[in-house]
Amino acid sequence: MNVLITGTSSGIGKAAAQFFLQKGHQVYGFDRKESAIQEENYTHYQLDIREKEKYPALPPIHILVNNAGVQEDDDIDVNLKGTISITEQYGIHPEIQSIIMIGSASGHTGSEFPEYAASKGGVLAYTKNVAMRIAPYGATCNSLDFGGVMTELNKPVMEDEKLWNQIMELTPLKRWMSVEETSQWIYFMAVQNRFCTGQNILIDGLEAGNCNFIWPE
Repeated sequence: MNVLITGTSSGIGKAAAQFFLQKGHQVYGFDRKESAIQEENYTHYQLDIREKEKYPALPPIHILVNNAGVQEDDDIDVNLKGTISITEQYGIHPEIQSIIMIGSASGHTGSEFPEYAASKGGVLAYTKNVAMRIAPYGATCNSLDFGGVMTELNKPVMEDEKLWNQIMELTPLKRWMSVEETSQWIYFMAVQNRFCTGQNILIDGLEAGNCNFIWPE
């Protein structure tokens, strides 16, 4: 299948792209940074998902994974509006089989930077909108709303022993997810799941039960 994943140069997006490649799929990746994957069946496009005029022509996409996101001043434009633009361009057509939105536990709890939490809350609502629109094609759309994941983006707390210990006190499972675990969830919901749709699936080790946001001052 043709798979489009945004934000493939690091973290969750890179792990997901590698997992789909291992399963024999053709993967297209979008990222503002250069490619971090060198595989025969991987094609990389260095672009900002906000710049619609730079979107390339691609063959019909069967699986779309909206992963690209930021934690900065452009959260709404990138995380929400960029996700909408990519989905409307590549995901709403009769050959689509599954669309995965990478949401966030923050979209459920609001426990993050204000614009980030708002952007992810919008993604959760947009997931349901898309699910209704592609259901006539027999396709599914769900958001996977991860809590703590061991990525480069989270190093400010992962590398601060005091803050890390506070986070672990809030997390009943006493650990965060690996990017490999996130890729398994993405693959299962995109390929194996054919009936669950329109759902915002919270996967956070129960941290949302203690929704305090911890970050360096």
